[in-house]
Amino acid sequence: MFDPRSVTGIPTEPVGSLPRPQALLDAYAAFAAGRLDQAAVEQAQDDAVRDTLERYRATGAPIVSDGEQRRSSFAAYPVTGSPGAAASPPGDPAVVADGHGRPFRPAGDGPFRYRAYAGDTLARSIRLTTLPMKQPVVSPSTLALLHPPHERTRDQDLVDECERDIRSAFAAGAVRVSVDYSDRRLAGGDDPGPHGGATGRGVGLIRAVLERFTARERMHVGVHTCVPPGSGPGAGPGYLQLLPEILGLDAGYFLLQLAGEPDHDAICAVIGAHLRGDAGGLTPVVHLGVIDTRSPHVESAREVADVLVRAAVHIPAEQLGSTDDCGFSPFSRDPRPLDGLTDLARGIAFRKIRSRVEGTLLAAEKLGFA
Repeated sequence: MFDPRSVTGIPTEPVGSLPRPQALLDAYAAFAAGRLDQAAVEQAQDDAVRDTLERYRATGAPIVSDGEQRRSSFAAYPVTGSPGAAASPPGDPAVVADGHGRPFRPAGDGPFRYRAYAGDTLARSIRLTTLPMKQPVVSPSTLALLHPPHERTRDQDLVDECERDIRSAFAAGAVRVSVDYSDRRLAGGDDPGPHGGATGRGVGLIRAVLERFTARERMHVGVHTCVPPGSGPGAGPGYLQLLPEILGLDAGYFLLQLAGEPDHDAICAVIGAHLRGDAGGLTPVVHLGVIDTRSPHVESAREVADVLVRAAVHIPAEQLGSTDDCGFSPFSRDPRPLDGLTDLARGIAFRKIRSRVEGTLLAAEKLGFA
């Protein structure tokens, strides 16, 4: 069984996405315009994934992802299909509060079924490396935004399909799977909107999925959440109220935004107060975001270590891990961190990842795990 502490003492892993190379974005545009065929766009995806995995190896990261190079967004793959549909579906997607397009279309009548599963693309990527790979999956609560809230009969479909998605990733070889709970990013910041907002039904759907797995399986199933850019300070009431809801889930680990927040101590204090020693038969680990994925500033290893050591004042060190605040590029057409300079942004992302790994090693030394 994969041991997330085996290399760095304190576990560290990415959330998921990375900026796509310009060559891949050009291929997607050509595919969408009908100038490139399926085989050619798949080759461009393979090239991008191969480059991603080679660069990851150079950072020393103990666990990697394919950077979601085969997806148009972290959330759309179940409804857009795969793999040529990695290009965004036709039409102008709705723009939500964080400035991203939401490439969803209303679901039709009948049972809700995915058109593609996370394991489909992972199976193509994992053959390109010997490094342990993780796989992010979209949460059922995010996909609930596809249909009106009164259609409760579809909740069972959403839970069923998310379970299949997670199991497909493990079957393809993933050592870790994280459920990406980013409903506020898609629903428009702190506005609860018509779909129940950040808590309530959304968290309930994730809880129902986790109940399908044994404690041993859940050790390697995590939940990620972050706050949308441009919605005000994440340490405001919305984020601080969301954290206890998330930490109440029986997940094996959590990936929580921190680096880009103005008050680290307030967030860590809330986490420490609500983090359980026993979450349905396992001891969960909190991976704190030590890398601000919205900023081109490259954190130093010492800065990363200092964040983790300070967090240990509030959070038991044996339940502490590190991650990035969010994916570096959740959408293929993404304005962050450097609009129009995707190759430069890609290089910066890997420098940041190296700092996360080296800083985590340094923190492990200081906290007595080395």
